Amino acid sequence: MHKESLAHTSPLDYRREIRTGLKLGLGPGLGLFPMGVALGLLAVQSGLPGWGVPALSTFGYAGSLEFLMIDLLMTGTGLLTIAVTTFFVNFRHVFYAFSFPLHVVKNPIAKFYSMHALIDEAYAVTAANPTGWTAPRLLAMQISMQVYWVGGGIVGVLVAWTIPGTIEGLDFALLALFITLTLDAVRTREQLPSLIIAVIAVFAAALIAPEQIIFAGMIIFMALLTIRYFTAKRKGGLYDPAGN
Repeated sequence: MHKESLAHTSPLDYRREIRTGLKLGLGPGLGLFPMGVALGLLAVQSGLPGWGVPALSTFGYAGSLEFLMIDLLMTGTGLLTIAVTTFFVNFRHVFYAFSFPLHVVKNPIAKFYSMHALIDEAYAVTAANPTGWTAPRLLAMQISMQVYWVGGGIVGVLVAWTIPGTIEGLDFALLALFITLTLDAVRTREQLPSLIIAVIAVFAAALIAPEQIIFAGMIIFMALLTIRYFTAKRKGGLYDPAGN
């Protein structure tokens, strides 16, 4: 695995790594942009001020959670409920960290940003391309994805201000994106167990707590994923983020 830090990368290599990162972020970015447009439209139609969309997408960059947050904020949901919801929705990032190539980023500020920008789409790209990551490549990919997302949100706000009435079905855009990401992430047999675990979690949640299927499904999925992680670790089959 290529482990050169930014300080040891020549200017030519640095530019090449940035171009590679931008190229890797293009496909997901083209999916994130219309998703951002849908978010902007939905936010304005729900009564959220236009400035809130780029602010939320910049500082609360979390994709699916942002769609959920719009509903929670506009319905006056309590802070405790919002905090618990945020915890469960984003808890999957703990497992992302086991194989996400964050170790290539040495600068503390850049590392903090990379952690902040660790979204499902970025993880899916690194899972499909597990080797060759450098700090410039990883950061270029993540920054480009956030630019697509924030830019789409701003366009969505502008569109919402210019059209009368409301547009139905915007929430389905998020589901469509996750389906695409799932299909892209399970191209190899190594990722197939995670998909099977997710399916089991959904059906188990539907049987155990049909009225709270999302939260129940997340809890069951996290439990099963934790079991899989420690089982793989004991067998020595876990991906080592340090490349050893």
